[in-house]
Amino acid sequence: MSTVILDTITGKSTATTITIGSTPVVSASANSMTIRGEGSNQTSIQQGLAKSWVFGGTDATVFDSLNVGSSTDHGTGDYSYTLSNSFSNAYFSQTASASSTDQHRTCTQNPGRHTASIMACETSDDAGDAVSLDNTNHCLTAHGDLS
Repeated sequence: MSTVILDTITGKSTATTITIGSTPVVSASANSMTIRGEGSNQTSIQQGLAKSWVFGGTDATVFDSLNVGSSTDHGTGDYSYTLSNSFSNAYFSQTASASSTDQHRTCTQNPGRHTASIMACETSDDAGDAVSLDNTNHCLTAHGDLS
């Protein structure tokens, strides 16, 4: 096996393809990279990466996170997380989930608090009632373009 150590790879044109194993990684333009996914489909590396995520608990306790600067408990299962680096607009994709040790929970995006710099969610029980119990955790993940 050989080892190659370098600082920069320069392509022969503006569209540079680097092959790792049998997988091409293509730089079509500045700050844009794609990688071949399933079959011959191309996936944007920038668009496909989560730009922010948080594993939170009751009282907006942050157990672990990426790109989250602060958290707020607005009461009764209503939580928001201010991002360290904002998205370019409020139309980023946010996925949410919730778990409890004794009951089924749902976590949905809170559009009243959701902005380019805030991920927000509300947790509820099977009846749709807002809940904020000590045994309820929630997770949020966001994809989109950072500003």
